[in-house]
Amino acid sequence: MTVTSPAPTGAATGDDVPMTHRQVLEALSGLLLGLFVAVLSSTVVSNALPRILTDLHGGESAYTWVITAALLSLTASTPIWGKLSDLVSKKLLVQIALVIYIVSSALAGLSQNTAELIACRVLQGIGAGGVTALAQICLAAMVPPRQRGRYSGYFGAVFALATIGGPLIGGVIVDTDWLGWRWCFYVGIPFSLVAILVLQRTLKLPVVRRKAKIDYLGATVITGAVSLLMIWITLAGKNYAWFSWQTLAMVGGGLLLGALAVLVESRAAEPIIPLSLFRHRTVTLAAIASVLVGVGMYGATTFLSQYFQLAREKSPTAAGLMTLPMILGLAVSSTVAGKLITRYGKWKAYLVAGTFLLAIGFGLLGTVRDDTGYGALSLYMALAGIGLGLTMQNLVLAVQNTVPREELGAASSVVTFFRTMGGAMGVSALGALMTNRVGHYLTENLAAAGVPAGHAGAAGGGEIPDLHTLPAPVVPLVTDAFGHGVGVVFLTAAPFALLAFLVVLMIREIPLRSGPQG
Repeated sequence: MTVTSPAPTGAATGDDVPMTHRQVLEALSGLLLGLFVAVLSSTVVSNALPRILTDLHGGESAYTWVITAALLSLTASTPIWGKLSDLVSKKLLVQIALVIYIVSSALAGLSQNTAELIACRVLQGIGAGGVTALAQICLAAMVPPRQRGRYSGYFGAVFALATIGGPLIGGVIVDTDWLGWRWCFYVGIPFSLVAILVLQRTLKLPVVRRKAKIDYLGATVITGAVSLLMIWITLAGKNYAWFSWQTLAMVGGGLLLGALAVLVESRAAEPIIPLSLFRHRTVTLAAIASVLVGVGMYGATTFLSQYFQLAREKSPTAAGLMTLPMILGLAVSSTVAGKLITRYGKWKAYLVAGTFLLAIGFGLLGTVRDDTGYGALSLYMALAGIGLGLTMQNLVLAVQNTVPREELGAASSVVTFFRTMGGAMGVSALGALMTNRVGHYLTENLAAAGVPAGHAGAAGGGEIPDLHTLPAPVVPLVTDAFGHGVGVVFLTAAPFALLAFLVVLMIREIPLRSGPQG
């Protein structure tokens, strides 16, 4: 199929007439609104899932797939959206992505069983992936690299609110009788509709006439390789052993498809992921760092929520409120860093400091137990949040400053793609580790207290327990096991952040350009 982009129309969209600061802020409001609901879709269900699966009669496997289905389709679709943005109207694409999100969210809220819900989550991930990737691509098309820092800070702040605030919003919705869990999916729809209208009125981007063929074969092979590896790491340790014939088949198949993808992309006229991008040292290192940072970003959201509910016996709403130090750390640091980067044109110091603080924060969170003081916890979470805020958006900024304008979309989506993939795989692997460690510590606690294992209920079988239904003498044994287990998870995540620190040290800083991107 050949795609032709329309020629520029009107002075507002001409390459030689850049958007004013006011016009950028107006368009940015629509992009940030869309980004918020897109990221929210991945996190808002985390506190609501027990209630959702009870109503829909879903089991433990459904719990995993409701989360993984969206992350899987989001990850696989990101490079495709990015490549399309280099070929056709970015404004039209981001609106299409929002429409997909709206339709899939409405259908998810109407689901009558887990199979319908999982299918809708796949569609929701495709729409969310488009909005997440295209928001940053549109920003790159609106402003030159030197000015981009001040605006990318807003992206980091919104990403923080949606990523870590999602569980809080979901908890409030579930705890509110007149709303119910279905509103976890409906809540983003009105905001998405507003975002579409705002973008239609305010987003004015240069549009260049260009003919190109879409690389359908490359898109299919890349999606297959990523999907197979993510399905393997999601199910391994639960549905089958890590070392089994299923692992051999899935890993082998994923690597084979990955090798085929490299071959296909090297020969395609318009590859989905241009291999030439990785000739840039910054792109390659930023992609590696994004995988490592992704483990921490998604892990912090998932496991802190479980920690406060299962180790501290807090409600879903309270659990969300107790993560505020991380939210504020991420939001403030990303905003302040963005303004400083715009003023001075330098960005590497923030990446180095961010990954270092992330490693320190995770290392300290690795010491938590169920009785750790909240003051110390707040400090640990704030350090991790500041680290994430200094890192996430600036990895994208570094890449955008390196590549030519015609590859902005593909390059930006590559960073998002690797970050999401690292997060999805990291959460699955760390989740399996936590299940193992919680079971181990609970067995030790029960034996030491002389309590039969059957008295621990679902917790003894590796499932998420309802602390209110357990015998009173067993509850502190369970909370201790979960507190210790979550600590082990963060201690395991800390080396990934340390590796990211070593990787960004090797990135060569190129001062941000003040003029249009060539």
